[in-house]
Amino acid sequence: MNPKTSTDFLPSRQEIATHIIAWAREILEAEGEAILSLKDRIGKDFERAVQILLEVQGHVLTSGVGKSGLVAKKIAATLTSTGTPASFVHPVDAIHGDLGIVSTRDAAILLSKSGETPELLGLLPAFRRRGVPIVTITCNPGSALARGSDCVLDLGRMREACPEDLVPTTTTTAALALGDALAIVLLRMKGFSREDFVFLHPGGVLGQTALLRVSDLMHRGSALPMVRSEATLHEALVEILNKRLGLTTVVDGDGILRGVLTDGDLKRILLKGSAELGQPVSRVMSTTPRTIEEDALIAQAVRRMEENEGGAITSLVIVDGRGEPQGVIHLHDCLGAGARIR
Repeated sequence: MNPKTSTDFLPSRQEIATHIIAWAREILEAEGEAILSLKDRIGKDFERAVQILLEVQGHVLTSGVGKSGLVAKKIAATLTSTGTPASFVHPVDAIHGDLGIVSTRDAAILLSKSGETPELLGLLPAFRRRGVPIVTITCNPGSALARGSDCVLDLGRMREACPEDLVPTTTTTAALALGDALAIVLLRMKGFSREDFVFLHPGGVLGQTALLRVSDLMHRGSALPMVRSEATLHEALVEILNKRLGLTTVVDGDGILRGVLTDGDLKRILLKGSAELGQPVSRVMSTTPRTIEEDALIAQAVRRMEENEGGAITSLVIVDGRGEPQGVIHLHDCLGAGARIR
């Protein structure tokens, strides 16, 4: 019998692939559970933190070291973009001169898993002298940092996603989610609007498209596909092909919308072998067309198409108060709005 070589014990490609997929799923599951565990921790402390940040007349100063510092930067960016001015302050730079930016009008959010980070503890006396209220996000509510804070948001005892429970993963993910919760709750309490968002993001595509409405992009007039109820299936097909929107509206003698016929409807008819092109379109049209108002925002139109009961659709009909079709908007128009602005 030949002795086995070392290569005989190496895992196969299939085994390696199985491990990779399993490990990735374990990590996502661990981080998802970490975020969900925060739901039961949202209470009076979170409410207190929101009130502190809501009363800030200056800036919210965020700080942390290492991975917590990166999360603190993101929280500051999210707060700023949603109507709460914020800045990241590196604790080492702060104790070497940058504390001059701190005023009595500010508040601080400090992030530390252990709550014993020396660099952050060094900030406490300076913040206290200036009367800056401190919110701490930590996994250790009994820590020195927590004891020196006005409000503590306890993440709880979380195991990191790495096998040795060392690499900051679940804790940083949970802290980031908690920061998002603070920012969006503040946004709602301040009544931060879409117009405010555009004002803070004037150069970005999001900012430039956020105020676009259906009336800005819809196909109207001669570009609006339309046939009468008595039109034949052949005539409807020609209208769909000519107008290139993948559908035609169907109206009655008074011009009121009664249905739509889409290219998808035509394909299903052809597959069934029942395509009598001389029959009235009213026999095969959909009698429950999805509509939207012309002053609706583009984001609302996209959401209505994506969340359509029975499956996503690609077009909406714009009707007036009488029910007459005024235009059609296609999903491609909405998704291409940003590119056209650029």
